Amino acid sequence: MPPASTGASAVALPDAAHQPSPSQPSASTDLRHRPGDRAFRRSNLALFAAGIATFVLLYSTQGLLPILSADLGLTPGQASWTASAATLGLALALLPASALSDRYGRTAVMTASVVTASGIALALPFAPDLRTLIVLRLLQGAALAGLPATAMAYLAEEVHPSALASAMGLYVAGNSIGGMGGRLVSGWTAAAWGWRWGLAASAALALLAALAFRLLIPAARHFRPAPVNAAALARTVGGHLRNPLLLRLYALGALFMAVFGAVYNTVGYRLVSAPFHLPESVAASIFVVYLVGTASSAGAGRIAARLGRRGALYVAIGVCAAGLLLSLAGSLLCALLGLVLITAGFFVGHATASSSVGRTATEGRAQASALYLIAYYLGNSLGGILGADAYHSVGWDGAAAVGLTAMTLAAAVTLYATRRAITTRRTAAAGTLRA
Repeated sequence: MPPASTGASAVALPDAAHQPSPSQPSASTDLRHRPGDRAFRRSNLALFAAGIATFVLLYSTQGLLPILSADLGLTPGQASWTASAATLGLALALLPASALSDRYGRTAVMTASVVTASGIALALPFAPDLRTLIVLRLLQGAALAGLPATAMAYLAEEVHPSALASAMGLYVAGNSIGGMGGRLVSGWTAAAWGWRWGLAASAALALLAALAFRLLIPAARHFRPAPVNAAALARTVGGHLRNPLLLRLYALGALFMAVFGAVYNTVGYRLVSAPFHLPESVAASIFVVYLVGTASSAGAGRIAARLGRRGALYVAIGVCAAGLLLSLAGSLLCALLGLVLITAGFFVGHATASSSVGRTATEGRAQASALYLIAYYLGNSLGGILGADAYHSVGWDGAAAVGLTAMTLAAAVTLYATRRAITTRRTAAAGTLRA
C-alpha cells in the first residue's frame, strides 16, 4: 500500500480480480484532472480532508488512555482496547470495503464511510461503560475502512498520471496530520475537561474535515461499476497467501506495527507516572514526535537504494531496537530520544516493507496491498494490547520487552530471507559453472 505514509493508508487499485472498468483513455482524449484544473485542486483538497478525518477518528483514544484509566478505574490493557478495537475493525473491513467501491463507486463508499464513522464519533462521548465504548470503536474502525480502501483508487482513476504522485502525496500528508492531530486534540482537551470532551473535540474536528471532503470532492467521471468476481478474488488472495515473500513482508508489517502499538499505547502512562510525573497535557504533546515519521519515510527510499531492501530493514530493526533499549534508562531525555529512534525505525521499516509488496505482486496488487494492511493493523491491535498488559504487570520494561521481542522476530524473518537469497545465488552460480 501502501505508500510510505505515517498512517499507512491503503491502496485498492482496480485489477483483474475485480473485473475493472475499461482501459483509460488515450493521451489525446484523456480528460482526467491535471495540475491547474479547478477539479484537480478540489480533488486534492478533498482527499487531504478525508485523510485528516480518517486518522483523527482512528487514533482519537490513543492520546487519552491514561485519563480513561484514571476516570474509569481501568488497567492500561483494558483502556488500550479502545484504541485496538478501531484498528481491528478497520483491518477486518478492508477487503469488503474495496469490493463495495467496485460495485457502488468510489465517492459513494468514501462518503458513506466518513459520514458513518463521524456519526459514531458523536456517540462515543456518551458511552456509559467500557464495553459500549469498545463496541462503538470496533464499528467505527469498520466504517472507516471505506476511505483507505478506496481513496487511492479514486485518485488513480480521476487524476492524470503525470500528477498522481503529488495528489497521493497530499493525501498521505492528510493522514499524517490527522494521525498526529487526533491524538493531540483529544489528549489536550481531555487533560483540561475529561475524556468525554476529548472525544467530542475529535468528533468535531473529524466532522469539519468530513464536511470539507463532501463539499469539495468532484463527481467521478471515469468510474465504471463492475460486479465483483468472488471466485477470482478468492484465487488472487489465496495466491498471495501462498507466496513466501509476500508472507514475510506481511509478517514484517505486523511486527513493526506491533512495536508502534505497544510503545504509543503506553508511553503516556509512563510520562505521567514516576519518575517523570509530567502533566497530562504535556504527556499528550509527545505525539508531536510522530512528525519524525515524515522525514524517515522519505529517507527510506534512499536507504533502500544504497543498502538494498533487506539492508534497509536491518537498519530499521537496529534503530528501533536501539530506541527501545535507550528508553529503558531512567532519564526523561533518554526516554524521549528513545521514542524518536523507535518512531524513525518503525517508519523506515514500514515504508520498506509496504513498498516492496507492490513490486513483489505481479498481479492482484490491490489485494496484495490490502492483505499487507490487514496484517499491519492486526499487528497494531495485538501489539497495543500486549504492550499495555505488559506495562501494567512490570512497567515500561514490559512494554519495551514486547517491542524487542517483535524486533527479534523481524530480524529472524529478514535473516531467513537473506540466507535464502544467498543460497539461491550460489545455486544459480553453480548451475552456470556446470553448464
